[in-house]
Amino acid sequence: MPMRFSWLAVPVLNTLFQFFIKHGAEHLGDGGAEAWLWQALSSYWILAAIAVEIACFFIWMNVLSELDLSRAFPLSGISYVLIIATGWFVFGERIVALQVIGSGLILTGVWLIASANVEAEDHGDWNAKHDAPRTVAGKDR
Repeated sequence: MPMRFSWLAVPVLNTLFQFFIKHGAEHLGDGGAEAWLWQALSSYWILAAIAVEIACFFIWMNVLSELDLSRAFPLSGISYVLIIATGWFVFGERIVALQVIGSGLILTGVWLIASANVEAEDHGDWNAKHDAPRTVAGKDR
């Protein structure tokens, strides 16, 4: 199945969520738990983060309805790369070579998983489809 552009909304929205939470956290003042909670719930940044997370939830449900979990979940790995880029571009955070290398490895891994051909199987009984004897801790069942 070809990749749909809408699937990339999940890592983008996850990144936007982190961006809003970061801004919201920077604007929270000191105080007791109750004061902190009221500040968080009245922060436009925190409320925006909650709204983005709700939207992301529904998009993620759509992605899961179209893809196997083992192929869908690696899409979230793109968020790591987007977060590093956002930290650098927006917050002026320092990026080191290992982060760049790690980001490249993450993107390579996501691409390899997404491009892997998975043989289609019907969803019948797993044991009926596999003739090899099953072992538990080195012993036949």
